[in-house]
Amino acid sequence: MRLDKYLKVSRIIKRRTVAKDAALADLILVNNKVAKPATTIKPNDIIELHFGLKILTVKVVQTELPKRNSDEMMFELISEVKKS
Repeated sequence: MRLDKYLKVSRIIKRRTVAKDAALADLILVNNKVAKPATTIKPNDIIELHFGLKILTVKVVQTELPKRNSDEMMFELISEVKKS
């Protein structure tokens, strides 16, 4: 699944265009490499997002959409750090 679409469907970022713009601005790393919107996301990838004064690091658990009314998460939060 594409990075921008994954960020939207996993609800990390609310809109796909915002995810695309963040990736184009080099604010997203996948496995410690700068990622573009079309970067393919696989399970066990580590995504690091730089939002203003916050760095969010998540591990991809699955790329398939969970079934409706399911408690399954698409990602696991590793860390959320505030810059000073």
